[in-house]
Amino acid sequence: MNKLPMTSNGYDKLQEELKKLVNEARPQIIAAIAEARSHGDLSENAEYQYAKEQQSLIEGKIADLESAISRADVIDLQSIEGNEIKFGATIEIEDDESGNRFLYQIVGEYESDIENKKLSVTSPLARGLIGKSIEDTVEINSPKGLKTFTIISVKYI
Repeated sequence: MNKLPMTSNGYDKLQEELKKLVNEARPQIIAAIAEARSHGDLSENAEYQYAKEQQSLIEGKIADLESAISRADVIDLQSIEGNEIKFGATIEIEDDESGNRFLYQIVGEYESDIENKKLSVTSPLARGLIGKSIEDTVEINSPKGLKTFTIISVKYI
């Protein structure tokens, strides 16, 4: 069984999402199925078919979250230090071509959210950064071609 590295915040959010699905979404969809079932012939009941599809999606998500939580390897970021990039690092990098700077935290797959600057440890950029230090230059193959970045800072917060 593969362990899934994640921060304590990411672990808490997964547990919160699971709790919401089990305690709110699941009972709501069961009620919706019962309501649709009361409308008669199920073979031509679009409301029933839709509710069953939603139930399947919810149950799949619950199973996925339960699996992720059981395989979680919560990393204590307070115990990590140094200038080398590891899981949990908050890094600032500069695009060597444009000069634009970006700030990201390297997190687990389930907690990645690029809009909130959370970069999955399995992404090409994170994989290229792991093990590097301040002022190192990294080349990343992206969909837009080869990109070069310089590491400005590495912090564990």
